[in-house]
Amino acid sequence: MAVLARAADPAAPAGQPARPRGRAPALVCAMAAALLLLCLFSAGVGAYGIPVGDVLSSLAHRLGLGGAALDRVGESVLWNVRLPRLVLALLVGASLGCAGALMQGVFGNPLAEPGVIGISAGAAVGAVGAIALGLNFLGTWTVTACAFVAGLVTVLIVYTLSRSGGRTEVVTLILTGIAVNAFAGALIGLFIFFADNAQLTQITFWQLGSLAQATWPKVLAVLPCALAGLAVAPLYARKLDLLALGERPARHLGVDVERLRLILVLVVALLTAAAVAVAGIISFVGLLVPHLLRMAAGPGHRFLVPGSALGGALVLVAADLAARTAAQPAELPLGVLTALFGSPFFFWLLRRTRRKQGGWA
Repeated sequence: MAVLARAADPAAPAGQPARPRGRAPALVCAMAAALLLLCLFSAGVGAYGIPVGDVLSSLAHRLGLGGAALDRVGESVLWNVRLPRLVLALLVGASLGCAGALMQGVFGNPLAEPGVIGISAGAAVGAVGAIALGLNFLGTWTVTACAFVAGLVTVLIVYTLSRSGGRTEVVTLILTGIAVNAFAGALIGLFIFFADNAQLTQITFWQLGSLAQATWPKVLAVLPCALAGLAVAPLYARKLDLLALGERPARHLGVDVERLRLILVLVVALLTAAAVAVAGIISFVGLLVPHLLRMAAGPGHRFLVPGSALGGALVLVAADLAARTAAQPAELPLGVLTALFGSPFFFWLLRRTRRKQGGWA
């Protein structure tokens, strides 16, 4: 297990023992409890305050478990504004956290993340392009489909360009991401140039990242993509553990490495596209969450993949709560807020990894 821990986490010094397995169940229980309490609190906090007891009563009433309905305004605020936004935050956060864990496993690199290496920006290009060109060939699925295709193309480009000699280098990965993000930004700027005022408002939403326009139809539009990706990802956790030993040992142990990477690249693109399609560019969640969990409970993917989904949901619900309450009555852009806190963490992570590995050369 110590060998596997060092293979999955290059930043870990040689000889460091693996974390105790017993931490993982306790951590999952703690995150689940914190998420449940945070959801109840978030559902009641806002310009129109709703006590937690009333939130529980309304939920029980809708589920036919007793309780009582709120007044007309309270019911409307809770069920038409707060809960769609809360469910969307859960889906987006879980998708980004899980996608980050998969990216790090597929690339065998702890610095991989959909936003850092340009996948989120690529998916946003597809969504923004669909808005600017007025595409509607799939109805409510059009933006999601365009984001998925653009995200898939982006991840394949990054994957191809960042590999050299059968492995992925940290510096190449980051530089490729910088180039892809720059190119995606140029395409978005081009769409902005040709967009009208109404489309500009929508495009600004994608660039800054927000859940302010959450509705139940948007939740239903992204739900199949997010659930499909989140259901498939844990099935490949054991193979990711074997891949962490290296490509050759994984092949000897029966893993079809190229097929595994192709499937997981598709899952990452699906999860990222689902998130970007409804929330815009929200970076660093997929980088921060898997790393914190890896440091706390070890690198095993059977915990890390579902744990990152749970942790991502927790982080994004908390971030969205802060975004809509920190500067009331104004609302901070969610993507700006996550980048504001995620960037210093990424800088610290770069320095830590470089120090542990003795430099990049």
